[in-house]
Amino acid sequence: MKTIQLVLAAGAALAMAGAAQAQDFQPKAAGTVMLNVRVTDVAPDAGDPITTLAGAATGLKADVDDSVMPTIGLSYFLTDNIAVEVIAGSTKHTVRAKGAGADIKVKETWVLPPTVALQYHFAPAAKVSPYVGAGVNYMFFYADKDFNGFGLDIDDGFGVALQAGADVAIQGPWSANVDVKKIFFETEAKDRFNGVKSKVSLDPWVVSAGVGYKF
Repeated sequence: MKTIQLVLAAGAALAMAGAAQAQDFQPKAAGTVMLNVRVTDVAPDAGDPITTLAGAATGLKADVDDSVMPTIGLSYFLTDNIAVEVIAGSTKHTVRAKGAGADIKVKETWVLPPTVALQYHFAPAAKVSPYVGAGVNYMFFYADKDFNGFGLDIDDGFGVALQAGADVAIQGPWSANVDVKKIFFETEAKDRFNGVKSKVSLDPWVVSAGVGYKF
């Protein structure tokens, strides 16, 4: 949560700076292509129980840490108000098994979660232009490394994304951007050595702040 607060604080500072300096700005309009480069905190909301393959309780829960990485978003405006955004980036996470005084490092893995969202921009010609969106993403786990005798396989799969954010004009085609997404994604993790598994609802908050440029 501390990382999310830092990202939000950075976003608020960018937004205030943009609002103070905005002049001769380029509004959003049909046909606009907009590139946002962001610093993003991905904060999974895990904590599901780990069971044996037969379903018996182990007293442990799955835990996945936060990760902060750069991401990019590329939007195309179909109309003045409606845009499609493709978001890309990759984050590294550590999976742990926790409970009853135990804290065991299980796996490190990279996640590539490309997301496509359809957005509605409420005030495309305004200096402060909020938007909401909804879309789909795909979670792809790769370049993983197991620890402490585990051999954890995590299933890839599709999720649903909800989004809200705002662009604040700075000058010309430049703008500041703050963006929050909630991704709903459930996967199954199964250990091939120790006979345990977990249904993991990652459901990460994805909180970003950055700078945009309109083409």
